[in-house]
Amino acid sequence: MTTPPVRSGARRGALAVMAGLAILATGTTGIPSAGADTAKGARQPVIGKPATDHGCARIEKTLPTLADWPKVQSDIKQNPADEKRVAKILAGMTLAEKIGQMTQPEISAVTPAEVAQYGIGSVLNGGGSWPGGDKHATPKAWLDLADAYWQASVGTRTKIPVIWGIDAVHGNNNVYGATLFPHNIGLGAAHDPCLVRDIGAATATQIHATGQDWAFAPTLAVVRDDRWGRTYEGFSEDPRITRAYGYEAVRGLQGGNSRGIGGKGVIATAKHFIGDGGTLKGTDQGVNPSSEAEMINIHGQGYYGALAAGAQTVMASFNSWTNADLGINEGKMHGSKRALTDILKQKMGFDGVVVSDWNGIGQVTGCTNSSCARAINAGIDVVMVPNDWKAFIANTITQVQAGEIPMSRVDDAVTRILRVKLRAGVFDARKPSARSRAGSADALQARQLARKAARESQVLLKNNGRVLPLAPRSKVLVVGKSADSMQNQTGGWTLTWQGTGNTNADFPNGTTILGGLREVLGTSNVTFSETADGVDPAAYDAVIAVIGETPYAEGVGDLGRRTLEAAKLYPGDLAVLDKVRGKGAPVVTVYVTGRPLYVNKELNRSDAFVVAWLPGTEGGGVADQLVRTSHWSEGYTGKLSYSWPKSACQTPLNPGGEGYDPLFPLGYGLRYGQTGSVGTLDETSQDTACGSTGGGGGTATEDLELFNRTDVAPYKSFIGSPENWGGTEIGVDGTAAHAEISVVPSDVNVQADGLKATWTGAGPAQIYMQNPAGGTDLRGYLNAEAALEFDTIVHQPPAARTVISAHCVYPCFSAVVATSLFQNLPAGSKATVKIPVSCFSPNLDFENVNTPFLVYTDAAFSASFANVRWVPNGAKDPDARKCSDLT
Repeated sequence: MTTPPVRSGARRGALAVMAGLAILATGTTGIPSAGADTAKGARQPVIGKPATDHGCARIEKTLPTLADWPKVQSDIKQNPADEKRVAKILAGMTLAEKIGQMTQPEISAVTPAEVAQYGIGSVLNGGGSWPGGDKHATPKAWLDLADAYWQASVGTRTKIPVIWGIDAVHGNNNVYGATLFPHNIGLGAAHDPCLVRDIGAATATQIHATGQDWAFAPTLAVVRDDRWGRTYEGFSEDPRITRAYGYEAVRGLQGGNSRGIGGKGVIATAKHFIGDGGTLKGTDQGVNPSSEAEMINIHGQGYYGALAAGAQTVMASFNSWTNADLGINEGKMHGSKRALTDILKQKMGFDGVVVSDWNGIGQVTGCTNSSCARAINAGIDVVMVPNDWKAFIANTITQVQAGEIPMSRVDDAVTRILRVKLRAGVFDARKPSARSRAGSADALQARQLARKAARESQVLLKNNGRVLPLAPRSKVLVVGKSADSMQNQTGGWTLTWQGTGNTNADFPNGTTILGGLREVLGTSNVTFSETADGVDPAAYDAVIAVIGETPYAEGVGDLGRRTLEAAKLYPGDLAVLDKVRGKGAPVVTVYVTGRPLYVNKELNRSDAFVVAWLPGTEGGGVADQLVRTSHWSEGYTGKLSYSWPKSACQTPLNPGGEGYDPLFPLGYGLRYGQTGSVGTLDETSQDTACGSTGGGGGTATEDLELFNRTDVAPYKSFIGSPENWGGTEIGVDGTAAHAEISVVPSDVNVQADGLKATWTGAGPAQIYMQNPAGGTDLRGYLNAEAALEFDTIVHQPPAARTVISAHCVYPCFSAVVATSLFQNLPAGSKATVKIPVSCFSPNLDFENVNTPFLVYTDAAFSASFANVRWVPNGAKDPDARKCSDLT
């Protein structure tokens, strides 16, 4: 199928964008922008203020190809008086006080008294963490805790105020009642840097209402593979957009004050440095194989904008940077001195603070969550160590005393921390509750701005017969799971980390898309039936189907080897469309999503198709665009900031890439009056996973993932016991319970990536991962000498016989005895277990495996399990278990 033709200027805009990106792909040097990307007579490029349109950074038509990392001229210059004050404070500090400034615990793990005792420099609250564990905590509750931390810190010998960081990534999204804006993927489609600046400023105001000082935003990932679970956190696959947006996002958050951070601003964080959006197969925290030129010209662009605007902190990325063919072996960014010090601090000239991500130091080779001299020596200044912070302080002091960490490195880190605190004005500020806008319910609201942002972010992909806009008093039938779901339209990083577990009642100041339609059309003109049962579409002027993705965050949202086919990920959506299409009324589909997906089947069942992305709490902005109302100005203006696939495994898909042939190209978007002339599209499905080579009698080459932070389709996790041997599915919240066994989320490698199973001893029980549809031919893994591998932490060794088994539809199964295996693992420490799948032969029918992993015991036992998979050639690893030891 060829790319749908577009009338007027939509296609021309797309081609202009593609031409600009081709410069990066081919290495042709473009014309430097007014931001002075090059310095006359200098070897190293220099980047400063961007050229502007309407007072905001301009999205350039092209970006010049840089031969080296640029020097970035920050809007915020060093102040000699501040530097003198910092040096004086530093000279009077003890080693313990310095390490305290470098330590960042989570609010659930540190008390105000401990902030004072250890001289803690900063605290954070993670996604889904609130004062007192109260999801509906009031601004006063947030301020009371902020005041307590602040008072504790200024009462210390050094009197250095503590600062509080928060993941405010689309508004102050942890706070009940706050207006939430579209996620970054939607803002990218708006192509409006001024809008991003205004949202940053509104977010800063919201943060002042609850007493924090520091926003862990903006995300500057330039996403290359849309299977990544954080795709929606990136503004665009186009680095031109990310560069301009990085400047304005920081300018909005920090207040745009050249002397520091204005009284209306908060500390911004450019994240995640560097290459988080470029990992192989879109694997969260995976390996980025980019060349240095690609890092400079693609993944670095957002940082050039953000640092030019004066971003005071940069967060290190979880990903690795490795490419053996090019001689690149930096490993994890948290441990890369080349990235954090040589490039960021020295070449680019960044004089602010580098902060680690959640337990990020624990992923560095030779390190743990509480001990990592290598990360500090690499350039980490503030260490986000949510729970193990006391051990971290003790270990780090010992490492400095032993000479593993030079005192000069500690002094540099603390100098940077004090410098940023001075620029932020916290030394001279009153307690959080006495500051401007503190406790203001109005300060949490920015509904008009959020509605505008939702309007601008919509992208119209199809409008056959010019169905849109609908007439002001049209009678419509609204169907679909996302029409009346604040949870679905706000997505991940909303009240909770994953954005799950929320109801409409958790958003007292928001409007669903259904609510917006009732507002603009009149309640009497809107009928809602989520499943489209028992209604006649012919009785209406139009059917509006609001469907799409459900919330996720980080690696939980990774598609891995699953395809991009929406109909397989969310089959219920297609079932709803099948009930209403061709029934006498045109069908308008509104697609709520955090990434482009293969939606040919959904497009074929729709007369008009709108991508709403994740529009936030103002669903009325989506409704405004569907109906010709007083809000209707130019109509649809949004254009894709990500290319849209035409087949199920068409990823990576980026302009300039090999075989670039999308269904809708980067920059595509219909305006009112354009139809797009989208005909019938190919509906071919990919029956196997993308890149699958593991089935049948051949030889497997790809890992078979069963559980990777969440279930990997088609496998689902269950517990079983006499209470229900048929199996109780472990919920999306990672919990399930019988009298004999219970499961809760746990941290094994990263935050909440595992399942902690506790056998009570009340009777036999099991945890297992199974394909509910039946068995699969996995002979290829036996042929490939694969191993069943999983990461585990034993919390309580098994008190009786424990087995690990694989099933070929019970009662067909094979088991190995794992009692000694678990008993001999060091309690409380992570270990990776590798069991050759040949150990399950000959009793296991590898041609019909439905349960590739099961752990069973009938006595007390507790262990966490994560990253469960079958790995080709794993049985050959030196640390693989011997079958003879598992009897």
